[in-house]
Amino acid sequence: MTSHNKQVTYEGGCHCGAVRFRVEVDNHKVDDCNCSICRKKGFLHLIVPREQFTLLQGEDKLTTYRFNTGVAQHKFCSICGMHPFYIPRSHPDCIDVNVRCLDGDVIANFEILPFDGANWEANIHKLREESK
Repeated sequence: MTSHNKQVTYEGGCHCGAVRFRVEVDNHKVDDCNCSICRKKGFLHLIVPREQFTLLQGEDKLTTYRFNTGVAQHKFCSICGMHPFYIPRSHPDCIDVNVRCLDGDVIANFEILPFDGANWEANIHKLREESK
């Protein structure tokens, strides 16, 4: 992992390129959740304040999936099916970017931390404390 002490701007998007975004990152720690949906999607969670996220294109191509409590808004491209970001249940005022959808080979820039989302209710306080 490369340590970044300053804010870095990344761009990313879905597989087909219809959805593109920019994100400003000042904390290079991401969570690898083992809950049912994250495990299947391979989502690496980078939760950022909304003001650090800009949707550049493709809002009209996004579809939203909700389940369980309906709070999380799982966004995916209606063309290629990729899930580049979403509004998380844990931080509904933020955007959760999938680091795997950032351009280039940048995963090595991030420290990947395991999160036991399979037992979400018992562990969510840890995720919320991390982001403070």
